[in-house]
Amino acid sequence: MLIINLKDGEGIDKALKRYKRKHRQVKLMKELRRRKHFTKPSVKRRTEVLNAEYRSEKYGNLD
Repeated sequence: MLIINLKDGEGIDKALKRYKRKHRQVKLMKELRRRKHFTKPSVKRRTEVLNAEYRSEKYGNLD
């Protein structure tokens, strides 16, 4: 849970802006979306291998 303390004389607009910035920095939404669906470790590993092969083919042969 993100907590934003209001400073003396600070408006709600500034506090909301700080909250949104902090929200983006901690990547909360990305983490929530990742946790929404469970992927088996074998499927996750297979995806990583396929991505590595793709990157290797696309960027590895720059000769």
